[in-house]
Amino acid sequence: MIAMGCTEPAAAALSGAKACALLGLPVERLAVRASRDMVKNAMGVGLPNCSMRGIQAAVALGAAGGDVTKGLGILSEISEEQQSRAIRLATEGKVSLALADDVPPVYISVTAYGGEHSCEAVISGEHSRFAYLRRDDDVLLSLVLASKDERPQHDDITSDMIANLSLAEIVHAADSIDPEEFLFVLQGAHTNLAIAEHAMDAEYGLRVGKTMGMDIPEPPSTIGDAYALGAALAAAASDARMAGCPLPVVINSGSGNQGITVSVPVLIMARFLDTDEDHLIRALCISHLVALVLTAKKDRLSALCGAFTAAIGTACALAYLQGGNVEAMDRAVNNMVGNLTGIICDGAKGTCALKIYSSVEAAAISCRLALAGVSPRDESGIVGKDALQSFSYLTQISHEGMEQTDRTILAIMMGKQEQCNL
Repeated sequence: MIAMGCTEPAAAALSGAKACALLGLPVERLAVRASRDMVKNAMGVGLPNCSMRGIQAAVALGAAGGDVTKGLGILSEISEEQQSRAIRLATEGKVSLALADDVPPVYISVTAYGGEHSCEAVISGEHSRFAYLRRDDDVLLSLVLASKDERPQHDDITSDMIANLSLAEIVHAADSIDPEEFLFVLQGAHTNLAIAEHAMDAEYGLRVGKTMGMDIPEPPSTIGDAYALGAALAAAASDARMAGCPLPVVINSGSGNQGITVSVPVLIMARFLDTDEDHLIRALCISHLVALVLTAKKDRLSALCGAFTAAIGTACALAYLQGGNVEAMDRAVNNMVGNLTGIICDGAKGTCALKIYSSVEAAAISCRLALAGVSPRDESGIVGKDALQSFSYLTQISHEGMEQTDRTILAIMMGKQEQCNL
């Protein structure tokens, strides 16, 4: 799936646009209720084609004339008139925001008021999944709204199947596919590389990728250069995306940053190794699937950084490209878990590029050690005896250990926002 800009603001804009489409009247005010993770991930990120930031601004952009049929690409085209209307809504106090408790991590409700009417649109469980639609007293759509720790009913089978996949099953699945049927995975990697290469020639955000890639030869002359260039380009893509660059990104687990992480470094390494297209597609499938398994275990939005968990998939794919078997990939997973576990998610913003760079660099370290037969034993902290057990420990940390961390992060961020508004 392609997204334009960060997926949380895109979902917010989509729900705002849908609520106003249902209203069919000039909107007078908007009431937004969202999960703390949605608020956190939209607070500091740039919006494509717009100078505003935050979930209320994103809702206002959608409400000011967003095209619902564009899905998560809704922010791809914003007219000056649409931006002016959105700014008026957002700055004149016509978009209220409240935190919603006991809802899934991906949850936003927008109620649009106009005349004597009100319409509500709720996205829940997935960034483009409408779970509830209402016009006045008429309920137009009502799907199961999962509690915070549950998944939407329609997604149960898929989530359970993905969450319980072993590394051996993932590799077997990748080895068994018809690459012709998975060309879209390769096309997605090229889409993500395009925004990365664009960022290398521009000035976005903290310029992490551009700075770290400055002295790396292209094409890379050594395998070390290939690892480093993959990390720099992935960071560059995030630099651009978090600053509101309007170029598209293909997502993984509802996240563009995760989509970038699992694809760009793999594509760069494959080019260096002169890997054939079929083997590259299989490697990309492994990278995507490992990241999807971890997201299914920890939730789409949590206090555990998604760039880190996505980079575990990257490490596996890098090992696979270099002839590593399941045992080598298993070692790569445990090297990652023994290294960077605990990186927090403090929302989508410019510093995501730093975390992506560090995570992809860690993937390179983990892969190189794994291919040399090196990994920590299971008496090492939270490292398991194999990848599946390490995955389960990450799940436990995400659900049990970082719940209060997530609340504390949001409290700090909301406090900063209140200080700015004084």
